[in-house]
Order: sequence, then structure tokens, then C-alpha cells
Amino acid sequence: MSNLIPGNQKHLTLSDRQYIETSLKEGKTFKDIAKFLCKDPTTISKEVRLHRMNDVHPRRIFNNPHNFCTRRFRCKRTNVCNKILVCEGKCPSCSICNQRCKDFKKEQCIRLDKAPYVCTGCPKKKHLCTVPHKYEYSAIYAQRIYEETRTTSRIGVNLSKHEAAVLDSIVTPLIKQGQSPYHIVTNHPELGISVKTLYNYIDQGVVMSRNIDLKRKAKFKPRKHTKTGITDRKVFIGRTYNDFRNLAPAHFVEMDTVLSARGSNKCILTFYEPETELFYARLLPKCTKAYVHNVFDALEKSLGTYDFLTVFEVVLTDRGSEFSDPEKLETGIDGIQRSSLYYCDPMRSGQKGGIEEVHTMLRMIIPKGTVFTNITQWDIRKCVNHINSTPRAALNGNTPYELAIKKYGIKICHEGLQLRRIEPDDVILTPELLK
Repeated sequence: MSNLIPGNQKHLTLSDRQYIETSLKEGKTFKDIAKFLCKDPTTISKEVRLHRMNDVHPRRIFNNPHNFCTRRFRCKRTNVCNKILVCEGKCPSCSICNQRCKDFKKEQCIRLDKAPYVCTGCPKKKHLCTVPHKYEYSAIYAQRIYEETRTTSRIGVNLSKHEAAVLDSIVTPLIKQGQSPYHIVTNHPELGISVKTLYNYIDQGVVMSRNIDLKRKAKFKPRKHTKTGITDRKVFIGRTYNDFRNLAPAHFVEMDTVLSARGSNKCILTFYEPETELFYARLLPKCTKAYVHNVFDALEKSLGTYDFLTVFEVVLTDRGSEFSDPEKLETGIDGIQRSSLYYCDPMRSGQKGGIEEVHTMLRMIIPKGTVFTNITQWDIRKCVNHINSTPRAALNGNTPYELAIKKYGIKICHEGLQLRRIEPDDVILTPELLK
């Protein structure tokens, strides 16, 4: 990288290649192009040479696109290859003339041998140029070749046949002895691979061992790969878990959803306040961002904007698609910011472990595999009241309901959240509660 040009160390994009094509047509140098794109001039040079497009026109003089000799227009030689049967055709029209003629002199163009290496931007008209083999630079063609190269380079196994044979000679006998891939990789650092890579090689058939030869892998079911519904990564800017930790709020609420088994689109939107361990939930007809937004609006109407800010000032949640519109959730009915939403890191449910733990109590009443078709908001309210009336050892024997009354008051708990106290002997944490 040139010291005079700061680089970003990233691949060229389609817009960068379009600028290169436009600049070549305008006659700009590689240095000028590189300076605009914040790249090294050698990067532009390699890009043009690797991704230039062959422009061989089949109809040339003598209808021969394979003749690159400078004398091809005036040459009258015959039988240069000294065949036994004399050829009646002229040598300049033969496809092997350049390989057989001793006086062959290739016609060269300085634009193709040196920068810019392409005919793009050449002042001479194409049909008047006598060089048979031309090169053009097309941004769309270059981008397609780049994407194909990038894809094919990541396909397959990065091992030669000899390396695969050496690997197999070590791994297969040890697998038959009952050793695990971790055992093999630990005791054979000369392999230079990780445990995950060895599992992949076995799964892809690179070695003679198979998954059935492993002790436990054949017993495991394939993992379910669930992708987050949040496709716009911009929503995470300023809302990551690191931003949440830097904020270090004294009060916050964790939020999540509990899904129904197959047969119903309903889900339960849950909230958990770690300080008092207060649990709150609402039933949603569908697990979508619109219904989550409706719950926030309904809570703001029942609590009032000030009390809503008191309870839900900061919310920590996961990256589910139902939470993909944080601006609407943060903006109140009157356009005032009513909350701040933050997201946990991917596959890190432990970052909001409190709500995950209280979900185990909810699953005591609504077991996993239950279809939510016949469950109503009244049933969810009963579950919330019974869970909040259960004493916790972490609260010195107090219940979340009692601490919530002391912290928020009766107005918020009774009128806003519609919480009720259940007598200790009447608390039920089994499916019998909803029967």
C-alpha cells in the first residue's frame, strides 16, 4: 500500500468497478483512479489485468482471427509448413501460420502491453485498428468474474491428494480404536487442524472414517438452524449489548417471546424486571412486530407516559424478527421517546438469563409442546399472578408482587399492569391452573 494513499483493505465493489470503467474511458491513470478509491495503484492494475474481457472479432482480414503477424496483409507465401502435398491456400489465411513461419512477428499494441492494458479509452476507432486481439474492461463482466472466483475458491476441501492420504493414515486407525476427534487433534498437532475441521472432514468423506464410526455423533439429531428475522443490520447501531453495558442502567426490563407448538400462531410476549423479579406477559395473536408495537401502545395508554417510562425506560431483548422495528417501540403515542431498546448478542440468551429462568416457571403451567389455540389473555394473567406470588430465596422470602408494590405503588401494579396477589396456599404452578 502506498504511503500517500490511505486504504480501507476491502474488496472492490460494483460501484468501484463502474468508476474504473468510466475513468479508463476518460483516459485517467491508475494513480488517479487509486487515489479516488483509496486503493494502491497496483490494486487497480491487477484488477484491470485479471478481469479484462477478451474482444476477439471473428471477421478479420482473410477471415482469420488467429493471425497476429504484422506482415499478414501483404504476405504472399505458400506451403510454409513444407507439406508433401502442396497446399493451394495462402499461408496468411491458415490457422497455424504463426506457429510454423520463421519470419513471424507478432503485432503488438503499447496499450495492451503496458498500462492501461485495455482498449477502453483508445482514441483510435475499433474498426480501423489492425490488432486482431483486443481487450475491454467492463464493470459488470469484472464483477461477475470476481463473484464466481470468490464462490469457487470457497468450495471443496483445501487439501491435496497427498495431504488427504496422510491425514487418513493417521485419523482412521485411531477412530477405529475408539478415540475421539478431540483426542486425535490434541495428540497430533502436526495435523494443523482444529477439532471442528476434523469433524467436517469426516462428515464430507475426506477420510475413510464415517460418522457411524464415531461414538456419539450418530446419536445426535441435526441442529436446527434458525436465522434472525432482522435483515436490516442498521437497527443494531447504538443498540448492541456492549452499548447496554456502557450505559449501565440502574433499572431495566428484559423482554422475550414464548412460542406455541405447531397448530397455532399465538405467542406470549413476556417482560421481567430483575430487581424485583417481577414477571409480566401479554398474549399476541401472531408473533409479529406490529402486535408487539400494539402491546407497547396499550401499556402506555393504561399506565400513562410517565409511569411507562418508570417501568420500561430501558428494555433488553433478543434479535427476533418481532423486535426488528425499535424506533416504533421507542416512540410513544404522542411522538415522545418512551423507552430505549437494546439487543443481546447472537446466540447469547444468558445475557438476559433472568427472563429465561422465569420462563421455566411459566413452562410448569404451560408445558413445552402446548398449542396456544384455547389460551386467552385471562389465562395468561392467572399465570402471571401465581408466578409473582411465589416467594424467592433471592428476595429473602419475599414475593415479586410485594416488592413491586413497594417500588411502583398500587396504581401501576393494580390499574396499569392489573396484577393481583394470590394467597400462598392458593398458588398453583401446574397445568391444573388453566383447567
